[in-house]
Parts: sequence; C-alpha cells; structure tokens
Amino acid sequence: MRKIGCFIGLMVALGILAQDKTAIKFAKTITAGDLKSHLSVLASDEYEGRETGKEGQKVAAEYIAKYFEKLEIEAPVAGSYFQKFNITESQIRKVYFQKNGEEKTGFKDFLYYSKSETMGEEYVKLVMVSRESDKRLPFKDAYVVFLSEEFEGFQDFVDEAKAAGAKGFIIILQNDEAYESLLSRVGPYLQRPGLGTRDNEAAKLIVGNTDLAGWLFGKPLSEIREGETTSLVFNADYLDKPISTENVLGFIQGSEKPEEVLVITSHYDHIGIINGEINNGADDDGSGTVAVLEIAEAFAEAAKKNKVPKRSILFMTVTGEEKGLLGSKHYTDTDPVFPLEHTVANLNIDMIGRIDPAHEENPEYIYLIGSDKLSTDLHDLSERTNETYTNLALDYTYNDEDDPNRFYYRSDHYNFAKHNVPIIFYFNGTHPDYHRPTDTIEKIAFQVMEKRARLIFHTAWEIANREERIRVGKVK
Repeated sequence: MRKIGCFIGLMVALGILAQDKTAIKFAKTITAGDLKSHLSVLASDEYEGRETGKEGQKVAAEYIAKYFEKLEIEAPVAGSYFQKFNITESQIRKVYFQKNGEEKTGFKDFLYYSKSETMGEEYVKLVMVSRESDKRLPFKDAYVVFLSEEFEGFQDFVDEAKAAGAKGFIIILQNDEAYESLLSRVGPYLQRPGLGTRDNEAAKLIVGNTDLAGWLFGKPLSEIREGETTSLVFNADYLDKPISTENVLGFIQGSEKPEEVLVITSHYDHIGIINGEINNGADDDGSGTVAVLEIAEAFAEAAKKNKVPKRSILFMTVTGEEKGLLGSKHYTDTDPVFPLEHTVANLNIDMIGRIDPAHEENPEYIYLIGSDKLSTDLHDLSERTNETYTNLALDYTYNDEDDPNRFYYRSDHYNFAKHNVPIIFYFNGTHPDYHRPTDTIEKIAFQVMEKRARLIFHTAWEIANREERIRVGKVK
C-alpha cells in the first residue's frame, strides 16, 4: 500500500492527470448533434450575419440569454444576462488628398482607415522611409510613407514609428494585383458604417499604389529618396451616432473558491450583410459561440448533480469583436463584472468548426495560441489535459512571436492577456471562406468540432477544480 501511495503522490507532484470519470460523463453532453442544432439557428439567414448593433445581433443575444436561462445558470449583471453599453457608428463622408488644385479621393485612389476624431482639412507632412529607417528621421507629426510587396508583416515597424510620434502611415503596395484586390475586397467594407470608439491618439492608415506615391511626391517612385519630405492637404471626416449593443453573460458560482473566476469567451457577432449578401459566419464565430453554449450546458448538468466546480465560471459571449474587440474591451477596461485580479484564466474560442488546408490529411487538430505567454502552469495543464482526454494534435504555429498574422492580438483573449490574465486561444486556422458569404454551416466539420469543444471543457474542468490557482509567470 505504501508503494502505491508513493506512486500516486509522485503523479500528483508531477502534475500527471488520471482520467476523471465525472468529467468524462459531463463532457459527453457536448455532441456534434447539439452543436449543429444551435449553429443551424445562429448561422441562419434569419440572423442576417449578426452585425454588431443590428437586429440580427440583438436576436442572437436573446437566443443565447434564453439558453442560459434554460440551463438555470445565474444572470450576473444585476439580475440580467445582458451587459449593455454604447459604441459609436461612424460613416466616412469625405476623404481626400489635395495638391495644386488636384485631388486623390479615398476608396477610388487609395484605402483609408482610422478611429481618430474627425479632422477636416489639414496640412500634413509626408516622409519617405524604409522599414529599416534610422529612427532619427523626422517621424514626429508626419505621415510615414513606405513600400511593401504585400499588406502584412509591417506591424512592428508601424508600432515603432508611432511611438516616435508618427501621425499616420501610407503603405505603397508595389504589387498592382495585390493592391487592386485589396481595394475591391476591403474598400466596400471600410466605406460601410463602422462601429468603435473615437481615439484622438489613433493613427491614420492609408494604402495606395505606386501611382499614388508618384503623385504625392511629384516625381517617379524611382527618384524618391529615403528621408525625402513633401506637404499637402489631407481631409477625413465622418458622420457619427451612438449605437447600443450587449455582451451576454451566464455564471456558475464555485463551491469552494467562489471569488476565483474562470472566464470562457467567444464572440457571437459577425459582419452582417455586404452588397446584398448575408455573411452567416458559421465558423467565425458561430462555431465558438455554440461551443460556449455546450460547455455551459455540461457544467450546468454537473451542478445539477451536485458536482459544482470549486471555482466560479463565467460564460461570456461578446459583441463587437469584428469592430475591434469592443465587447471584451468594455468588460476588461470599463466594467469587469468580476474583478480581474480574481480572474484565474480566460479560454477564448474563435473559429473551431473547420479544417484548414494544412491539416486536410489529419483533421483532428487545433491551433493553440498564447497558452505559454503568461503561465507555464496553464500551458502544462493544457498539454496534459489533451493527452489524457482528447489526443488532438496541438499546433503552435501561430503562437510564434514572429508570426506575421499576429493572431495573438486579434481576438478577445488579448483584452484579458493585457491585464496579465493567463489565456488560451483556440483556433482552426484560416480558410478561403473567411469573412465571405460562403462561411456556411454546410462546411462545418461537426465531429471534429465536438472533440475540440470537449478538450476546452476538460481544460476548464481542470482549471476550475485544481487545488491551486493557475500561477502567472514562467514556473518550473
């Protein structure tokens, strides 16, 4: 008996998990059929693409809240499932450059995006640089112009230039085909009313082609030298109005450590109707939303059988992710219903219903992002949980610090991570239907999605029921 006891003690000390039959029992309530049933509703045409602030998003919020009520889990926002807040809807009116009586207009001659306040006409200074430019170049209060073959991979440079005082950035795409594709694909989206919050410190982003660069500097691109400057008039103004929206929260109070809270998130909004076509957002992020509903059901069933987790769990489907992580930002930065210092971790689910081209031969995988950024404890627990229960291939490709996609900064977990809350972001990778009307339920791989959702449930179960709170930091 003593040898057996020592062996069990060693297992506990090493963090090796034995299968928890209780967890397995409730994980089985998460089924491909139930996931499909929920997604058939949320990703239907009736919900009109769930655009933030629009009727489809409101109907989706009601669906989620009613399901939380059906599960008999707590409504934690002063007795409501809705965390309501206002954001600003902005419509671009006029955007142009003006020089010597000539104009180059936005969305015809270039793309424009910013969250800054309406500025009206102003005289701006432009400076031509390279990504490797000496930081002593005149960045302060200037619009930095630089060349690129494609629209990615320059974020670090932009961050550095902005820190040096740059007001705006003009990316000149040297690949005409890439520029025309971006103009036709993204232009209509940027011209639609956008939602967000105004920020006087926000930089302006302009994307143009080599013809624009030549016009701005008044000479062929080949003759423009690094550090060369020019000045001209730039104008951008908007029509603004307030819009109401809401996160949807459901809560199960822990039995032993109720003040410690695990947050499980997904965004239930999408991009709505564009050019008359409904973008149903079955994968992005209908898949994550229905996974949260099924995981909530599994924990609710456990609670009904007197298997309440030791720690509390907040199930939160957020609005406004597609508009700039607005719902999660409102929760973390403005109105955390439960204090962030008592938030032990965030598990964020954004797109888990598809198979990306890199895994067509082995579809039982999931990308994990951020699991090791803030907590070795969380990363190790995640690995052991998968080995014990689901045996998915855990792919950390997008977790690389040098990943040009920068997915770590692009979904709702980031608003928790910036407050030092350990996170895991679950993701199936990109596919050609991303942000297109073709992201439909017929393309969802529900059996794989079931296994992914069960992994997240088991990870949540281990976090919520372990003796010690997940520690922040690189812990041996």
